[in-house]
Amino acid sequence: MLQFIYQSDWTDLTKNVLLPLNVKVIETEEFATFCEKNFNIPVAIFREDFKGEKNEVHIINSNKYKIFLLGLGDTENSLQIVKIFRRFSNKYHQKFSTALALDCSFQDSSAFVEYAVNGLILGSYQIGKFKSGKDESSNHPFTQQEATLAIVSQMPIDAVQRATKKGLAIAETQMSIMDLVNAPSNKKTPQVLAAWALESAKKYGFKATIWDKAEIEAAGMEALLAVNRGSEHPPHFIILEYIRQSPMAKVGLVGKGITFDTGGLSIKPSEGMYYMKSDMGGAGAVLGAMELVAKLKLPVHLMAVVPATDNLVDALSFRPSDVISSHSGKTIEIVDTDAEGRLVVADALSYIVKEFQPEVLIDLATLTGSAVRTLGYHAAALFTNNDDLHNALTLAGEKTGEKVWRLPLWQEYEEDLKSDVADLKNFSGKATAGAISAAKFLEVFTDDHPNWAHLDIAGMAFSDTEFSSQKSATAYGVRLLVNYLEQLCQK
Repeated sequence: MLQFIYQSDWTDLTKNVLLPLNVKVIETEEFATFCEKNFNIPVAIFREDFKGEKNEVHIINSNKYKIFLLGLGDTENSLQIVKIFRRFSNKYHQKFSTALALDCSFQDSSAFVEYAVNGLILGSYQIGKFKSGKDESSNHPFTQQEATLAIVSQMPIDAVQRATKKGLAIAETQMSIMDLVNAPSNKKTPQVLAAWALESAKKYGFKATIWDKAEIEAAGMEALLAVNRGSEHPPHFIILEYIRQSPMAKVGLVGKGITFDTGGLSIKPSEGMYYMKSDMGGAGAVLGAMELVAKLKLPVHLMAVVPATDNLVDALSFRPSDVISSHSGKTIEIVDTDAEGRLVVADALSYIVKEFQPEVLIDLATLTGSAVRTLGYHAAALFTNNDDLHNALTLAGEKTGEKVWRLPLWQEYEEDLKSDVADLKNFSGKATAGAISAAKFLEVFTDDHPNWAHLDIAGMAFSDTEFSSQKSATAYGVRLLVNYLEQLCQK
């Protein structure tokens, strides 16, 4: 169990000291004097060997300490700080023991402590959960029984403690979500998502209700049921609610929970299907946000729903040209069974609008390759007709580094969804504007909600990282949503 110790000056608590520095700090005489006095480090070190550049690491073995100089560079947002510390923790953990002291003396923000702790803990993440042998990362000092992280700061101890606890809480939830998204489909059925939600709700004090197939049928969620027809695993509909202070605005979240996507009868090419275990990244973001909001005890009224199923190939699978109904009562012509995510999210949006009447409605989904082709792996596609919601989510993205970029919801795109035999079709059939037409499809099921946003996170939830040899989970959306809700609480 990792324990934290707070102090305002140096003691012989540990011989491993981490000094995070940027160029401005190392150029000051104050810092040079500090290093000479406390660690016997010559000023020449900072002129010749260490420049404070991003991810630069210099190790000094003095008489009393092993000192890690960590360059911060010109960090623009919290995610960059988190990644710097995560990279250090992941790469250099074998060089420090179970006790490490983090010097934040030259940082005047408790938020920096939060980001640093968050990154250091994330650096201990073990991706090899299903390996038969011992994973190398399990040797990380922070996973040991008596690990200690000392925080050295001149700030009030209560502010540092709050920041430390928050950084740890976020990291723990992020790693749990990363486990979910990284898990192979045979270890991640709809039942597993439901069990995760129930366990989290019990542990952190929010309400969880799980509908089985019979209850989904009774609710008329025919779009979700259609996607599930080819599966051996019955669907689940996960309903979560957290109330800390009812006068606050009611916020509704929806997360796409496709635990594996073959594309159905419109089967995907084999290249890339391997990664479709990540098609529940939207659900992961929503589940993680709900857990973290409860852990941090934010004064909000939050409801989240996750429609969970996989999309497989079977004699019973739904087919292109089928016409199905939905929870809203609208009929849908199936043009492409690989456009299944919008179907399950449509039922969830309709449900949450009718039953919860949220003042703010946000859905997240790994919905289209079009979003990836448009924005790459640096931002999620944001769709909303509410400028205030756009501004708030954009600000949250800038603060957390989980960026979003707005794309249009113009009326002209509705033409792409016209059907001769149903109220609308689930795919335009065109090779253009795929993310936009998908968003326009979802908009139909929001009942013209005036404060709705759709986030297409296909390029963000599962990506290449330096922490794994293959694509892996990022937990994108958890910090974004929580930061947005924190903004809302401050109004």
